[in-house]
Amino acid sequence: MASRRIPSTAFPGTETLLTTPPVKRSQKVESKEKGRWICQTGDMLRGRYEVVAPLGEGTFGLVVECIDHQDHCLTMLDWFKYRGHVCIVLELLGISTATFMKANGSLPFRLDHIRQMAYQICKAVNLLHVNKLTHTDLKSDNILLRPSGYTEEYNPSLVSCCPLPCLSLSHPLPLLGLSHPMGSLQKRLERRLKHPEVKVADFGNTTPARDHHSHLITTRAYRAPEVILGLGWSQPCDVWSIGCILLEYYLGYPVFPALEDREHLAMIERTLGPLPSHMIQKTRRGKYFHKGRLVWDEHSCAGMCVSWHCKPLKAFMTSHDNDHENLFDLIEKMLQHDPDQRITLEEALKHPFFFPKHREKRAPPPRAEEADTGVSPPKRCKY
Repeated sequence: MASRRIPSTAFPGTETLLTTPPVKRSQKVESKEKGRWICQTGDMLRGRYEVVAPLGEGTFGLVVECIDHQDHCLTMLDWFKYRGHVCIVLELLGISTATFMKANGSLPFRLDHIRQMAYQICKAVNLLHVNKLTHTDLKSDNILLRPSGYTEEYNPSLVSCCPLPCLSLSHPLPLLGLSHPMGSLQKRLERRLKHPEVKVADFGNTTPARDHHSHLITTRAYRAPEVILGLGWSQPCDVWSIGCILLEYYLGYPVFPALEDREHLAMIERTLGPLPSHMIQKTRRGKYFHKGRLVWDEHSCAGMCVSWHCKPLKAFMTSHDNDHENLFDLIEKMLQHDPDQRITLEEALKHPFFFPKHREKRAPPPRAEEADTGVSPPKRCKY
């Protein structure tokens, strides 16, 4: 029977392990320890999905590529229990936007691509919010590209200088893989996406509004100030994360690469201004403040590194035309300190930055003659 190599299968569990040497398809899959999954290339799950290769591993699960030995379309999803483990069959997507940027020498995305990806992200997460869900772990690693490919152009004038995160004692140069404070300089091939289509992934920590809210959520670089300050959180924390993602797409690197809370708050204040006094008064992290101000020495090594890496938001703009102004206005509204003042995604989708998207939707499709030749057909004479 013909097979189609289409889906991926995820194995949520306490611990996961995939052994890659090929084995016979009939070999049994065993669990040697409680909660430990051992899966091998060639294993057949439920008599249908044949394990081919590992694709990636997260904190709570493993993703593998499988061959579906039944004839199903690409968009079909499935889940099942196998030997006590829940298996989820997913559409096979491409790499994450974070991986793409890293492979592209930390070059930023084009502005029109940022617009298209931002609109898709806001639409997807807004659907969660409408259904009273909060994603809680939005980051560029969890935004996956659809496998449309890219072009690669050699640009001899293009020199990539990897931006350096805050170089405090917690950021030693060897850890960053850099031998010089300015990073590695080299000419690169520039990759350009053919179609910037993305999908939001990793809903493992998505939380309904009525459920218990963990105190600590979100990868640090995308963590909202109300989470850092222990003030509780809801859907606006997703909006903050999206603002960080869009700024990362524009710059080519995360703007808040801190490793601890006080440093993170210093970066936020350096970029977005002082935290509101009512948030400081309510925080459970009182040790970070004195007389209503963040305790932070700007003249220390860590302080100077934060000052070097971060600057006021609008200072990151590379152009001041309408498109750039609109993008930064949207980011500024997403990165409001106070979650109550933050723009909602319903409002964000109506922001002027997305007006070109709305015009695309309203534009009628080209007539066949115009699409083929690029020239309007002659007008018919009336007799």
